[in-house]
Order: sequence, then C-alpha cells, then structure tokens
Amino acid sequence: MALFSPVLERIVETGAVTVIDRRGRPHEFGDGTGRRTVMRFTDPKLGWKLLLNPYLYFGEGYTEGSVVFEEGTLYDFLETVGRNAAKANPAGSGPLARGVTGVRRRIQQHNPLRTARRNVAHHYDLNGKLYDLFLDKDRQYSCAYFGSGNDTLEVAQDSKKRHLAAKLLLAPGQKVLDIGSGWGGLALYLAQVEQVDVTGVTLSQEQHKRSCARAKAMKLNRRVRFHLRDYREDDGRYDRIVSVGMFEHVGARHFGEYFAKVRDLLKDDGVFVLHSIGRMEPPGTTNPWLRKYIFPGGYTPSLSETLAAIESSGLWVTDIEILRLHYAETLREWNRRFQANRAEVAKIYDERFCRMWEFYLQGCEVAFRYMNQMVFQIQIAKRQDAVPLTRDYVTDWERSRGHAGDLAH
Repeated sequence: MALFSPVLERIVETGAVTVIDRRGRPHEFGDGTGRRTVMRFTDPKLGWKLLLNPYLYFGEGYTEGSVVFEEGTLYDFLETVGRNAAKANPAGSGPLARGVTGVRRRIQQHNPLRTARRNVAHHYDLNGKLYDLFLDKDRQYSCAYFGSGNDTLEVAQDSKKRHLAAKLLLAPGQKVLDIGSGWGGLALYLAQVEQVDVTGVTLSQEQHKRSCARAKAMKLNRRVRFHLRDYREDDGRYDRIVSVGMFEHVGARHFGEYFAKVRDLLKDDGVFVLHSIGRMEPPGTTNPWLRKYIFPGGYTPSLSETLAAIESSGLWVTDIEILRLHYAETLREWNRRFQANRAEVAKIYDERFCRMWEFYLQGCEVAFRYMNQMVFQIQIAKRQDAVPLTRDYVTDWERSRGHAGDLAH
C-alpha cells in the first residue's frame, strides 16, 4: 500500500479518504474535510497494480470485490476524486505527450467492419431485460435533455427527441437516415411527428429485432425500416440524417471516412444533426477500464478534432450546442433505477456484473458532473443556406409540438 500512497496523495488533496491495507493498517488521504470514505483492500497485489495503472486497476478491484467500502460509498469516493480533478490544472500536456497519446489513440481505435460489429455486440447485445431495468420506457440510451430540475427521465428523453427533430427541420415526405438507431425510439418518433420516411441502421442484433417489432406493432413498418448493417454499407440519398450516441464508436482514425460518407449520403439541400459525447479538452484516450469492460473501441472525441474532420469533408457547420450537466443528470437517474432493481440485475447476471455496472454508471456521472466530459450537438449541411438565418425556428418548433409524451412508445 505504501507504494500506492503517492498516487492517492496526488489525486486526493481535499476530502477525507482512508484506505485499510491487507494488514489492517489505515492510510489517510486528503485534508479531512467533507464526507469520509473508508475502504479496505483485500487483494495483496492491488497496491502494486494501482501504482502501475490506477485508472484500470481500481475499477477492476471494485468489480472483483477486492475494494470494499466500510464507511461511505463508491460514489462518495468517486465524487471526491472528481472534485479534486476539477480543481487540477487544466493546462494541456506538452507536444511529446500529445504525440504519444495520438499514436495510442489511433492504434486503439482501428475500427473496420468486423471489429465494429464485435464491439457493438459486447455492449448492446446484452440481455434486453437489463435495459428495461434502468432506462426510460422508450429505451433512450443517450443523454436526455432536462428543461428543469423537476423533469422526470421520461420527460427529459422526450424533450431530447423533440429538440433533435426541431434542428432537423423536418417536412412531410422527406427521407431520413438514423445512423445508430438503437431500439428505434427516435426513428419512430420522427415518422409520427412529421410523416417522414425513416431508415435506421444498427450493428446490434438485439436492437434490430426490437426496432423491427416495434415498427410492425405500431403499423409504421411501411414508413420506418431498420437494417442490420454498418453506416458505411448504406448507399441511399437522404434529405435528413441524424446520429445519436453512435459517433463515440466510430474511432478517431475514421472521422474523415465518417463525414465523407455523410456527405455522400446527404442531398444537396440536406441537413445532418450529430449528437455525441465529447470532451472539453484536447484529444486524449479512453479510460482503460471503460474501454476494456464497457465500450471496447469507444472514444469520446474533442470538439477540435471533430470540427477538423468536418472541415476537411467540405461540409458546413451551421450550429453547435454544448450540453454540459444534462448527461450527469441522466446518469444519476439511470443509476438510481439500476440500484432500485439491483437484485433483478443480479438474477439476470451476477453480483460481479452489478459491481461492474454501478462502477460504470457512477464513474461516468462523476466524469460529466466534475471532470472533462460533455455532449455536443452539431448541425451540419452541404449548403450554408440550408437552414434559416437565426435559431428561432428550433424553439418555435419545440413549443408548437409541446411534450412528445407517449408518441413512440
């Protein structure tokens, strides 16, 4: 444990954290302020591992049960780390470190079709009952849009769909492509709210099955269809394209390919809206624990590298909106529901899986609430006159539609 002490001393400057090593000796970190957390390390090798890579091995230790909280909770500790990280010097790293990071990122995110399918299956083809236990009833598995602190998750997810639809400038009869269509909720909503024709593409077999079944049950399968294929395999032409929560799986080395394909799929007067997790700092790499256990191949891009790829494609950026704490609130509600149904999750999988997923949900909430994570929505077009001169149309359309309610449920 003594070997790992300098790491925690550097991370935890304020707060009150006590670590009890395998010999029962307590080690104190922080200035003693705030909520106290006491955790016991039961694995004698964990101290060495944490010295080598704390960002990977602490999550592994919690997942495997060798990090046990005796006072306070996992979230209390992660929040302490997050608050300290928020106070740290935000200055970017030097050119050598940035160069090493860039090489590592490109190697980690090589994402040909076969790899993309395998990565998607790892997360999105889990037992569907799991997602019913913590998502809203439309299974919107991306950042919600909270108009107020009193919004329920259902209201906030409906608001997200309405907000995206407003930015798409929909009109009856248009052909729309949904890249990474999930369980079909957004595509079905768009088809209903403006009588458009929607094609959704996903690499998840479970999502594809559920989406097709929903469209058929709602008698929308003539205007809404879902395909089990990669966006790179589509050869249509669309008036509107939308992508929510999929860009994080493209891989940094494929950004140019992604926007070039969007340009080819989009009609000359078309509009594309991209909704993605991002980081508020220069390009980096994915947290190693998250990449190994939750989202293999996943990466949250910086706004700078995303815009550079768009510029190289010859497309116009017509609007950018940054959603800051919306995802922190979304994740808090997901975790609340997950904890309320934890026993049911354990029946589907096991206790280890529960610990892994609560570390995922709580760690991500802290990252969005205190650290470097945010969400951006970028509206893109081929022509600069494809959208109105001002943004008034977004608010006007949203107000004219009211709450989305149960439209796509």
